[in-house]
Amino acid sequence: MTRAVDFGTAKLMPDVDRPRAWLLTVDGAPQSYVDLDEPAYLEFEYVRRLAHALDAAAPAGLPLDVVHLGGGALTLPRYLAATRRGSRQQVVEADRGLAALVAEHVPLDGSAREIALHTRDARAWLEGAPDDSADVLVADVFGGARVPAHLTTAEFLAEAGRVVRPDGLYLANLADAAPFDFLRSQIATVRGVFGEVSVIAEPGVLRGRRFGNTVIVAGRRELPLDFLARRVAADAFPARVMHGSALERFAAGASPVYDSGAVPSPEPPGGAFSVG
Repeated sequence: MTRAVDFGTAKLMPDVDRPRAWLLTVDGAPQSYVDLDEPAYLEFEYVRRLAHALDAAAPAGLPLDVVHLGGGALTLPRYLAATRRGSRQQVVEADRGLAALVAEHVPLDGSAREIALHTRDARAWLEGAPDDSADVLVADVFGGARVPAHLTTAEFLAEAGRVVRPDGLYLANLADAAPFDFLRSQIATVRGVFGEVSVIAEPGVLRGRRFGNTVIVAGRRELPLDFLARRVAADAFPARVMHGSALERFAAGASPVYDSGAVPSPEPPGGAFSVG
């Protein structure tokens, strides 16, 4: 299934190994993978890392109030609906055509009644959201394969900080490579609002060997670092959690990003994320 959507060309491709599983791409860049029969199954490594942070946000099974900036095929909202029943979730997806494609071909089932979808720009929606209304905010917005500039700034993070409760978490999926100018600036920007910051990534990415995803986990309270370290180390593609003095050294000299000087995340090298 191929369709022109608002911000590119979307494809939904079935997984031959799983009867009701689908891969969603936009302009060749993977956006989501969902298994309608097993919504807790997560194919992408970075999505599993976001899910580990969601698992750590509260005791197992306890419902959460979660804002997802970036919807795709609603992989994480489906996961939370399955693992934390009763969670109230706000999903913000700017691409109306993409949202319609997902609703038509990979719709939510009846167990996901408390997922509300908003087809608006993520920052514009966030600016109207109530104070202290989210236990977790997940920022996973890509225009093709790049994070839009207006979702990388101190002004954007100030809105996120207003919406996330004092004991809540801010999660962001980013992508970068050495010398990590973008990631380092994002660490500095996030730290200006959420004082506690950690980064999850594969060692090869952190060592500058290749372009790849990194997940920021941040909050105003002590982070569940031991839990996260155990979970990500046990994945099929193990990752590590960078925090404390190691993170200080990694981000040394980086400055926060403001609206006046913001740029999108780096363009991935050819073929880094593309799918046929």
